[in-house]
Amino acid sequence: MLGSVAEKALDPVYLITGSDKPKIARALQRLRERIGEDAIEQLGAASASGADAVAACNAMGLFGGDQRLVIVDEVERWKAADVKEVAEYLAAPAPTTVLALLAEEIKADSALAKAVATAGQVLSYEVAKRRVPEWVAEQFARLGVSADADACRALVETVGDDLDDLASEIDKLATWAGGETVTVAAVEQLAVGRAETPIFSVTDAWGRRDPAAVLGSTESLLDRSQRPRSGELLRLVASFVSHVGRVRRLARLADQGVSAKEAAGRLKMHPFAAEKAAKQAQNFSPDELAQAIVRLAEVDVAVKGGSRLPADMVVERALVEITRRD
Repeated sequence: MLGSVAEKALDPVYLITGSDKPKIARALQRLRERIGEDAIEQLGAASASGADAVAACNAMGLFGGDQRLVIVDEVERWKAADVKEVAEYLAAPAPTTVLALLAEEIKADSALAKAVATAGQVLSYEVAKRRVPEWVAEQFARLGVSADADACRALVETVGDDLDDLASEIDKLATWAGGETVTVAAVEQLAVGRAETPIFSVTDAWGRRDPAAVLGSTESLLDRSQRPRSGELLRLVASFVSHVGRVRRLARLADQGVSAKEAAGRLKMHPFAAEKAAKQAQNFSPDELAQAIVRLAEVDVAVKGGSRLPADMVVERALVEITRRD
């Protein structure tokens, strides 16, 4: 691994790929620091061919002495002719040049990956979607900050699974924590969602069948929203209908012997979201879930003008009704 060879001679070429962009950035930064910023040339495969990259490597090699670094972004764009040029160069690379090839995604059995593996290293930093909450916990730990598992899951639900966005929020939360454990409450207060204010705190409380927490989380959600209160209530009801519907479908699949992991694929859900919904389904009978859907449909009509009662009251009453145990 690039990060564990501080005193070891660098290989002539590295292919760095994967979805873990923050980790790729750190690996590349370690390489840049090792070489020195004055001895780096950066190219992009969108405009630089394989022959251009080889020419840069050989030109740098003419200077001799200290090592130099050529970085080429987006090499997945290269055609077969470009890869052939680079593969031929790697058979006898310039002795003082390190070539770093960056690709968002590239197959391990591709011609470029095979050529690099023969002359240097292929570094793949990949994060499976179902493991993103674990990745979040690892990033907090790397910064010397503790974060509970629920907070890590909540952060992914709030921000999404883009690792760059998550890394930015993790840095912010870690700074704010000041040595304290990052909790769900901290995520709710500080994390910035990609688009919509998340309702996971409300649906989690419903899934635990905790009416008091449902009411508290609902009020907090409404207070934090940038929308008019009426508009946020409409979105809350619509989102809740979707969530209860997913829980109901997962319950039916579970009755058929389908695991949460397999159900996630069928329903096109994030694996950890499917696992959470499956656990929530265990707290409700099929009749309760069906009744919840009907009750929420009634609330949707009421909030849109079908009731003389204040919309807040209509929503809160309904959420308590579908949450509490009879």
